[in-house]
Amino acid sequence: MPLPLYLLALAVFAMGTSEFTLAGLLPDIASDFDVTVGTAGVLTSAFAIGMIVGAPLVAALARNWPTRPALVGFVLVFAAAHAVGAATTSLPLLFATRVVAALANAGFLAVALTAAATLVSPDNKGRALAVLLSGTTVATIAGVPGGSVLGMALGWRATFWAVAALCLPAALGILQGIPAGRDEDEAIGQLTLRAELAQLARPRLVLVMLLGVLVNAATFGSLTFLAPVVTDSAGLGELWIPVALVIFGAGSFMGVTVAGRLSDRSPGPVIAVAGPLLLVGWPALAVLADEPVALLILVFVQGALSFALGSTLITRILYEAAGAPTMAGSYATAALNVGAAVGPVVAAATLGSEAGVLGPLWASGLLVAVALLIALPLLTVITGGQSTEVLR
Repeated sequence: MPLPLYLLALAVFAMGTSEFTLAGLLPDIASDFDVTVGTAGVLTSAFAIGMIVGAPLVAALARNWPTRPALVGFVLVFAAAHAVGAATTSLPLLFATRVVAALANAGFLAVALTAAATLVSPDNKGRALAVLLSGTTVATIAGVPGGSVLGMALGWRATFWAVAALCLPAALGILQGIPAGRDEDEAIGQLTLRAELAQLARPRLVLVMLLGVLVNAATFGSLTFLAPVVTDSAGLGELWIPVALVIFGAGSFMGVTVAGRLSDRSPGPVIAVAGPLLLVGWPALAVLADEPVALLILVFVQGALSFALGSTLITRILYEAAGAPTMAGSYATAALNVGAAVGPVVAAATLGSEAGVLGPLWASGLLVAVALLIALPLLTVITGGQSTEVLR
């Protein structure tokens, strides 16, 4: 894999650290601004909404920009938003910086996903995506615990400053490692935005995006509410919460790495094997949640399966959106982030049920079941097999 891919992954690492660490910083932020934790929680919502809206919007605005300046610009805006957020004493301004950071993050991912696919041969998009998404999985392993520890020791503002600082070497690396401009052929250059948006009318692309939303909703729904499962159901201390998150991140890294080597040439077996195992895994985690060893083992397994299946579906979106070379990354980013936003909402709705803190795990199983009911009968269609003309 070319070095520029790892430079892009470094930026994704910084952005993932910011996104996932924020939940642990909310009590400190609430205390600093003298508001409730619930009020401070709107900062998380602001980021999620910015990511969903920002992916297609910013990608559309940046579609004719040269790749390198666009990527560097998004990283620097992301860094600046964190610097302003770290310095402000105004909660509304902090809210605004989260929206700006989310827009920059969404724009970066949309352009980076497309750029990553052009840095490798056409049949290696999955491996390129795996390298890029490894920035997110490494963020859950190292960035989130590190950011949380820094926040506990020096306050939430220190974590924001650290994220801003992480962006600077990433921007410098992109500036030196990414080619100066787009290497597009004349046909791609003549494509209009309307022509690229018209790809969304293709049922096969919509199908794969829907599956990506469902699987990622299941992943982030359970991940968001993993802490009370660890402390209440398993009876472990609060210090085990970051341990469980690191274990999930380690599994995610393994899953996305293995799937990256298979999703280009053998996406069907990945979906057919990882999907049913993932479906069994969420209810199994709910049933065995009171057994600490089983819980931690299944957290690792579910992390691996979730990202193996999720990254494979995101790769399929890039393949199916090949007719939208400048917008394909935004379609993949939108599917990923709609799932990340919808999943916690669905999971939260189950917390008041008889299942209690285990409700999100059962909800994740249901979301995966729906995805598989749609996917398995149409597996050859989704993976680009001989029967792909069915949905054209």
